[in-house]
Amino acid sequence: MSLMSWLLPLAILTALLLDCLLGEPPSRAHPVVGMGAYLGLFTERLARLPAAAAFTAGALAWLIGALALGALAAALETLLIQSIQPWSGWPGLLLCAGLMGLLLKPLLAWRMLSDEVGAVEAALSESLTAGRAQLSRLVSRDTSALSATEVREAAVETLAENLNDSVVAPLFWFMLAGLPGAAVYRFANTADAMWGYRDRREWSGKWAARADDALSWIPARITGWLMLGWHWRLSTRLRREARRTPSPNSGWPMAAMALRLHLRLAKPGVYTLNAGGQTVAAGDIARAQAVARHAMFASSTLLALGAAVLRGAL
Repeated sequence: MSLMSWLLPLAILTALLLDCLLGEPPSRAHPVVGMGAYLGLFTERLARLPAAAAFTAGALAWLIGALALGALAAALETLLIQSIQPWSGWPGLLLCAGLMGLLLKPLLAWRMLSDEVGAVEAALSESLTAGRAQLSRLVSRDTSALSATEVREAAVETLAENLNDSVVAPLFWFMLAGLPGAAVYRFANTADAMWGYRDRREWSGKWAARADDALSWIPARITGWLMLGWHWRLSTRLRREARRTPSPNSGWPMAAMALRLHLRLAKPGVYTLNAGGQTVAAGDIARAQAVARHAMFASSTLLALGAAVLRGAL
């Protein structure tokens, strides 16, 4: 067994440690910001095209971006491994894992997610207007008329959904395909966040939305199950509640959070999860952060072990 079979598991743990200690890199050096800049070049141009042309051009722009990013990530990974090969034994492995974790870190964002969601409760303690403004940084919906309860509900939902999008899914694809897998997933998720809406962008973003659905399908369910923790008696209800949302994936972590905390979570006119649960109140965002934190540690441990098994380390 080669020591290098431990490279990806150690890189996962390194990336999470860097995230918890340092947070996000500067915007000018952040790959997700670069992905957004690339996608932004096409957003308005594609939205003005007829439906068929918009769909084709949107799919083509997505594929070019994903292939280019995947190739760049593969080249960086290969260059890193080859440059470390002269270093033998554990020193070489630890150096390579540290550098790989440094490259992986910008593709996940637990600390920023938790901090931004926690800031919603802090803002609400100042005023409802401040809470709405803070929430608007996290969600695409109009927050101007939300009550304090609805602001907290949206914050808890966002925390649950983005635990998958910002942590579990990138690590899942890193486990399977290394740095290219995490990079392509993050690109797909960013494209869906920018293009995947039922408005003038519907046809240009349809490919992006479907690609994100496909790539998030398994990770979303992993996130939901792990968020339940030891409360397996809720598993049947989780499947039922998860189907109440329009998205095939976001309902799993959101429903798991609602069931685990015995809360009612709703987006007015769209869905209601765990309708018999308690109304979200002050203090519930902190409880949700604790549940998400435990699920994050559980998922990262599971995926690191999965990477070790897939590469013959265990």
